[in-house]
Formats: sequence, C-alpha cells, structure tokens
Amino acid sequence: MVAYIIIAIIAYAIGSINFSVLVSKKIAGFDVREKGSGNAGSTNVLRTVGKRAAVITLIADILKGIVAILIAWIVGKFVKEVSSAILVEIAALAVVIGHTFPIFFEFKGGKGVATSLGIVLIINWKIGLICLVFALAIMAITRMVSLGSITASVLFAVLTLFIRDSYIVEFEFSYIIFGILLAAFVIFNHRSNLKRIISGEENKLSFNKKNDDSKIEKS
Repeated sequence: MVAYIIIAIIAYAIGSINFSVLVSKKIAGFDVREKGSGNAGSTNVLRTVGKRAAVITLIADILKGIVAILIAWIVGKFVKEVSSAILVEIAALAVVIGHTFPIFFEFKGGKGVATSLGIVLIINWKIGLICLVFALAIMAITRMVSLGSITASVLFAVLTLFIRDSYIVEFEFSYIIFGILLAAFVIFNHRSNLKRIISGEENKLSFNKKNDDSKIEKS
C-alpha cells in the first residue's frame, strides 16, 4: 500500500511540472494560460507562441508520462508484495491528474493529451502506435485536435479488451478498467470541446498565423 501511495505522489508531482507555462514564459515572456484559449497545452502554445515552443512543450509533456511509468515499473521490480500493473496504472492516472491540476501552477493545467500519449506508448507500444496513427488521421481529416484526442482515448479503452500482449508488465484485467478511466478523464477534460463539436462550432487547427490570431482554437 505504501508503494502505491509513494508512486501516486511522485507521478502527480511529475505531472504538475507544466512545461507549456515554463516554455511560454521563457520564450515569449508570458503565461500561455493568459493567451488564446487559456489552455496550458501544446496546441495553445502553437497558436500563441510558435511552432518551436509547441514542439518543445509536446515532447516534454510526452516524456512526463513516460518517466512516471518507468519509475513505477522499476519500483515494481523491487517491491514484490505489490502488483506491478496496478503501480503502472496508478502512476499513469496520477501523472495525468497532475498535468491537469498542477500543484505548482495553481491547479490550472492542460488537458493531458500529450502526457496520455506518452503513457499509452510506454504501457503498450502496439496499442500506442495504433492510437497515435488513428488520432493523426482524424486530426488530418477534420483539423480538430480535440476530436482526434477524444476518439483515440476511446480507441485505447476498446483495444485493451482485445490486445493482451506487448504490455510493459504482464496483462491483467485491471488494464481494461484503467483504459476506461483514462478515456473518461480525457473526455471530461474535453467536455467543452465536445459541446462545440456537436453544435458545429469547434474551430479547426491552422498553421496560418493570421487565421490563428483571429480564430483561436479552444482545444
């Protein structure tokens, strides 16, 4: 039990390091949460700071998820009285919660998509790649980052029902529950986007600076 709590705290702390805020302040001199959509994520960084800052933020947020999972995996190797799978799952959920509600940044963070991508890729590279390709395809077709993120999270939950190999630790039924919880959290974080998608008001991704200045995507 102690190991589970420690991993949860460590993963949450890692998730709470908000690189979008740090990068935007370093490169542009402002807090990204005060610009554009107000979201502390790489999409808003792209629109308000630029491509280089967005790439740095995206990579750093993905690595947060990977690092948290690797720490949990290592601890599971040495602490025998715990379930390594549950340790990994706790770390995954905690790091995303930390990203969304960062203790170091007034509990105002991002939506956890990039961090979730890192989590999925390290937990199961096969499912991770399928979800990544699927998300990119949806984004390319619709130009909606939010729609790609939501549908990919649902796909991850579905794939845990059918794919039982290639996990970082041996498959357990808890992965299915974890997949559902992760998808639910991603959908919850995109609830405002869902409303706009349903009403046909969701703005679309554009790399045109002029368009971005007049029409900021809220994803």
